[in-house]
This record gives sequence, structure tokens and C-alpha cells, in this order.
Amino acid sequence: MKRPISDSDTARLDEERLLIVRVKRGDSSAYDQLVRRHLARAFTIAYRVVGNREDAEDVVQDSFIRALRYINGFDERQPFAPWLNRLIVNTALDARARRAREATEPERPDTASPYASPHLALERQEVRDRFAAALAALPARQRLIVARFEVDGLTTAEIAEETGITPETVRWHLHQARHALRAPLGVLRDADVPPLELMA
Repeated sequence: MKRPISDSDTARLDEERLLIVRVKRGDSSAYDQLVRRHLARAFTIAYRVVGNREDAEDVVQDSFIRALRYINGFDERQPFAPWLNRLIVNTALDARARRAREATEPERPDTASPYASPHLALERQEVRDRFAAALAALPARQRLIVARFEVDGLTTAEIAEETGITPETVRWHLHQARHALRAPLGVLRDADVPPLELMA
């Protein structure tokens, strides 16, 4: 359930609407402020889709260029973040599709305790590798939805608003992704590797 909108939330939305009006009038400083407000979240979303920092940075840059290009068609009476987030998701999905043949998932360093036995460290690394391979094999949209739900704590309704699909479709994607990840997740308990650590 979404929390009620506070006075500070309302004031922030009103301020953002004014910024958008200024951007539409060609105020570059207002656009810079708008970018700074959403830059961190934009990068997080892009990274969840493309899986590496360099591509995520390119996606963010392309997304804000597209946002500026299409902002005159945006109704500033509506929340800006969901509109921008959908644009980022679509830009990231396009980028991932273009680079599907050459894109690789970044390897996570071994974070096992230095006091752990070599056998345990190897076992945990094997679990990480197995999980990373299963996660990378998911369709990009499913991978994003799983990350936004499990890591970022968004509700299915919030993910639906962000991605432009229905909550029912979000739940279907979650079900499909969990089914695909069931085998690697099944060995996490024995290996003592937190699932969220693997997805962060």
C-alpha cells in the first residue's frame, strides 16, 4: 500500500512542475536541476537492465536527451518520475537488444571472509556464478522487475507504473523469473550466500 502524500511531497511536486514549465520555455538551468533530481534513480534503473556501468551511463545520457526532446508533450500536471522512468526502461531495453551479442554480465568479486576455508570460498563463488548465469539468462524486462521488486522494494503497482505494463503482467513476470531462478536459489541456504547480495 502506498504511503499517503505529505505536505513536503506536494511542495516537491509543485516545485518540479514549475521546473518543467521552465524547461519547456527553454530554461537550461531548470533542465539541469531536473536532471540532478532524477540522475541517481535513472542510473539505478538503467544499470538493472543493461548490467554494466558504461552502458548504463550511455542509457542515462540518451534518456535525458530524449526527455528534453519530448518534454513539450508531457503534461506537467502529471507526476514526472513515472514518465521519465518508462522512458529510461525503454531506452535501456533498446540498448540491451542492440548489444545483446557482445554484452556480458559483470562478475562480482568474491566477498567471502578471509578466514573462510578455501573449499567454502570456492563453493560460495560457484553459487554466485550459477546464480549470475541464471539471472543473466532472464529476459531484460524480467531481470529489471525482479531487481526492482527484490532489491529496491517496489510494489508490483509501482513497477507497473514505472514500466508501463499492468500489475498482473508484473506479477506474471515475477512468477516466471522465480521459476527460472528456483534451482540456483535452492542452494543458497546451504552455501550461506544472501540472495539480495547476489542481485545488488
